[in-house]
Amino acid sequence: MTTLSQWLAHGPLVSDGAWGTELQKQGLPPGTPPDLWNLAHPERVEAVARAYVEAGCQVLLTNTFRANSIAMDGDLAAINRAGVAISKRAAAASTSGQVLVFASIGPLGKLLSAGEIEPDAAQAAFAAQAAALEAGGADALLIETVSDPVEARLAVAAARSTGLPVIVSFAFDSGRNRDRTMTGATPEAAAAAMLEAGADAIGANCGIGIEQAIPLCRRFRAACALPIWIKPNAGLPRMVGSTAHYDVAPEAFAAHWSALVEAGAGFIGGCCGTTPDFTRALVRARCASS
Repeated sequence: MTTLSQWLAHGPLVSDGAWGTELQKQGLPPGTPPDLWNLAHPERVEAVARAYVEAGCQVLLTNTFRANSIAMDGDLAAINRAGVAISKRAAAASTSGQVLVFASIGPLGKLLSAGEIEPDAAQAAFAAQAAALEAGGADALLIETVSDPVEARLAVAAARSTGLPVIVSFAFDSGRNRDRTMTGATPEAAAAAMLEAGADAIGANCGIGIEQAIPLCRRFRAACALPIWIKPNAGLPRMVGSTAHYDVAPEAFAAHWSALVEAGAGFIGGCCGTTPDFTRALVRARCASS
């Protein structure tokens, strides 16, 4: 039995919600890379992490989404290690059971498919970040919001060298039914590529609302037997000026819990527009279904 299978032995797990908007509530200025706060304002980052733990999440991410050498500057090894340490401190304060810390690895910000970055440089950036996150004590690595299977393959190869479980989550935001990534990958193509790359789980985050996540989840399940990670937005964004608003309320979001479980989801959380209240609603839905 794999490590992920052991964690999922008693049913699907509730992941946390959005971090960027919660950090903005803590005072993060627009345009500032949130990752920098791991060193500059760790107490504010920990306040966000603790809010999700107190809401009952069973999987907590880290504030390390952009902490790679292609996307940003800074002491990236220290930023990544601090991101894990912050989430682990918050997880240790849980009063409702074990909280796993999955370290976030985001896309590089440049596309291999467009020739904006060389594969060797991409591989090195992912490898350095994965090594720092493993050194920090992460339980697993989450490669999230990726759109290019070629980039995802490099990230998986780097992440697998740590020996930690590796989850890959694609952003499906293109096509008439929002069932393709920005580079045109379908759930079936993504699943096939990640199976070959050696990922331990696959899924989708961002890009879609929770209703759209259900058919994507079914397609992943039909394409492979890997555990499925689902972390959609609180509906599709509605722009008010330059600000995105999400209109789905926590209880309406969590009302799709059973449908996602039936579709094969093993991890269910929230992305853009979600808050600790969404986590609480998912925990209630999980308890009601068990």
